[in-house]
Amino acid sequence: MELRKSERKKAKIKMALQGPSGAGKSYSAILLAQGLTGGDMTKIAVIDSENGSADLYSHLGNFNVLQLKNSFSPESYIQALEICEKAGMEVIILDSISQCWDFLLDFHASLTGNSFTNWNKVTPRQRAFVDKILQSDTHIIATMRTKQDYVLNNRDGKFVPEKVGLKAVQRDGVDYEFTLVFDVDIKHNATASKDRTGLFRDKPEFQINAATGKKILKWCQGPMNQETLEKMVEESLNVNQLTALYNEHLELAKSMHQKFIDKKEQLQILINPKNFSQNGTSNNTGNS
Repeated sequence: MELRKSERKKAKIKMALQGPSGAGKSYSAILLAQGLTGGDMTKIAVIDSENGSADLYSHLGNFNVLQLKNSFSPESYIQALEICEKAGMEVIILDSISQCWDFLLDFHASLTGNSFTNWNKVTPRQRAFVDKILQSDTHIIATMRTKQDYVLNNRDGKFVPEKVGLKAVQRDGVDYEFTLVFDVDIKHNATASKDRTGLFRDKPEFQINAATGKKILKWCQGPMNQETLEKMVEESLNVNQLTALYNEHLELAKSMHQKFIDKKEQLQILINPKNFSQNGTSNNTGNS
């Protein structure tokens, strides 16, 4: 047992998009994933329970799809998550998790005996599914359908149904399990109904794009340090990306200026091998 100071290390976002049919949840989730992977769509997997809706957006990039067809049980979702994890996916989209709850409601309705005590056969399965999401070492984006919710209010001695907003088709309180929850309306505008990142709290509505995912990724990576920046320098794919990295983290980058120069020369050699002399040294010099 050890007492230590709190610190936010590299995190994996667990977030949800909830909205009515037609709000663009699938499309928005893929754009978020694009930002979270730095544009590498091959590291994105969509677990599709929406009858192939993910394939409608194949023009966005070469992402992967695992389609659930015969069962929407929690166990099927867990198995699908494990397949995606083993395949090395960096972002997994669960589109959607509403079918899982529909399955459990049908399962509960099929049980004989006391309806209240029968929830003891449902809750552990739902809990195992949610725990799998939370414990996964990947970014996970879950979508949830919403429907209009109503309450009965007493007016002049009569009970009158009144709209009280949208309710997700999932177990009550499941939104509290996520770090970030976006509510997406039919016009594709998003607001954060829950935000432990602080990035979107009390901000006006906006439309989700890949830049939103990049913003979340930066939060997940935590405060920039030299070790992290060195790794990002090594992983830079072109000079433009390297220059943007240098300018974005200018003060820290200045302290490791030579590493940027070395990486820039490597990238320029790859683009134009003629820059490399016969004796194995670069003919090109320059500053980042």
